[in-house]
Amino acid sequence: MKAPRKLTDIASNEDRICRIEEEDLIPSPFAMENLPFRRLDKETRKNFCSDLDDLLVLSIPRPCNRAEEDDMVERFLAGMRKLLSPENNWTFLSQLETSLDYCAQCNSCSAACHLFAGSGGNEMYRPNFRSEIFRRIYKQYVAKEPLARLRRGDFPLNWRVVARLGELSYRCNLCRRCAQACPIGVDNGLIAREIRKIFSQEMGINPPELHGKGSMCQLEFGSSTRMRPAVMRENVDFIDEDYAQSTGFDLQTPWDKEGADILLIHNAGEVLAWPDSIAAYSIIFQAAGLSFTLSSELAGYDSINYGVFYDDVQFARVALLQAQAAKKLGVKKIVVGECGHAHKALAVIADRVLPPELNIPRESCFPLLRDIVCSGKIRFDPARNDFPVTLHDPCNIARLMGISKPQRDILQRLCPQFREMNPHGAENYCCGGGSGLYLMTRNNIETWRNNISGRRKMEQIGAAFADCMGSETPKYICAPCSNCKGQIRDVLRVSDLTEKYNLHYGGLAELVVNAMLDVKPGFIKWGEDE
Repeated sequence: MKAPRKLTDIASNEDRICRIEEEDLIPSPFAMENLPFRRLDKETRKNFCSDLDDLLVLSIPRPCNRAEEDDMVERFLAGMRKLLSPENNWTFLSQLETSLDYCAQCNSCSAACHLFAGSGGNEMYRPNFRSEIFRRIYKQYVAKEPLARLRRGDFPLNWRVVARLGELSYRCNLCRRCAQACPIGVDNGLIAREIRKIFSQEMGINPPELHGKGSMCQLEFGSSTRMRPAVMRENVDFIDEDYAQSTGFDLQTPWDKEGADILLIHNAGEVLAWPDSIAAYSIIFQAAGLSFTLSSELAGYDSINYGVFYDDVQFARVALLQAQAAKKLGVKKIVVGECGHAHKALAVIADRVLPPELNIPRESCFPLLRDIVCSGKIRFDPARNDFPVTLHDPCNIARLMGISKPQRDILQRLCPQFREMNPHGAENYCCGGGSGLYLMTRNNIETWRNNISGRRKMEQIGAAFADCMGSETPKYICAPCSNCKGQIRDVLRVSDLTEKYNLHYGGLAELVVNAMLDVKPGFIKWGEDE
């Protein structure tokens, strides 16, 4: 069953209005395997609204009677009214209004979208498909523009439209490549995120990985990993001990150092999944003689903010805790480690929610890392990194913040065989796990990430290493973002690409330490975490 060709098909009473089959997908990059399209079981389909494409992210309970159907529609409209009011959405109202008022339907956004391409050109995955549905509902049912029906046609609204639109908002990585391609700047990624807000803030419906296991854990434990401050500190102290022994570097990460110049905040998940990144930053900062510290305050040691994906209230609560941790220590600035969404949350959007007394300067780690490498304070031997390296640009770092040159300055200096992906920088493609989707493993979401959303990125990786794809040559995918590393790891594992092609992944700081002469050779240990 193909995607609907008319917007109004979203109101259809059919059990599913879209189904993607394996033959619909673009050709598989190199020997990457497709995951079998596992369909939802009858019980799940009976209890939840799976009428879109047989994929469930939100798991919206299916209404049992007409009253529940009407209630779903009314709550959605109530949320839309709040979303378009300055007192309820002062954070993003102006950008949302602009994107709703101006769209030429030129489909430049579709040509730029990795999901539309990865699905084989499925109409429903066009960025402006869900945006235009949202736009028409708003104009006709909320703004009640007199000519809305005449200009756009009478748009039907029922509970199926609401449920399907909610799910459609999670068929987007929020990479905002569409906004960059749009000749008038319409931001379909923003619209998708604002739809998510209605479901979370007004209807109480959100993915458990982002809410219950995400921002709620950050507020209660201090981190979505559930590591309380004392446990977090114990883990980092263990990392120090372990890597001091393996590197020969006297590593001692400072904690709660009042008056330090820098509060370094990592994605706490790296402590468990990629401790080499935690160690690498401590080694580099210590070797460069920087005054820095980590914080053991609640949320002060976890840079991620899951609210950025779906809920402004949750976002603000976490951002305030992070800023309060910096304020308590009296640091001069916060430096955000290798996490793209943390950059977006803490270095950009937090400006809209932090009061003046907590608006402490917040910066990316990458310009600072470049300055250290180029300063001459640390001795390097680039020959230690003499293997093929390519760079994945995390969307929120390169496209949102425009930070792409510092990483390249480092790689060009320290990696003799560095080669670019095409396209790269602000034109890059998302890893496929952005906007929180990498964290989701329920139902058949992993199938979608592997087969569709991660497709373009794997094409880029294969093309970057086309001259050395043999298994005899180790190759390094530099992905300086926790979320991106996780998505790339999952796709490599599914198709056993590390063994087949000697493909490996990691961050940027690891390459810096691997080339340091004051560290024993072999900081990067091929394949040990894969």
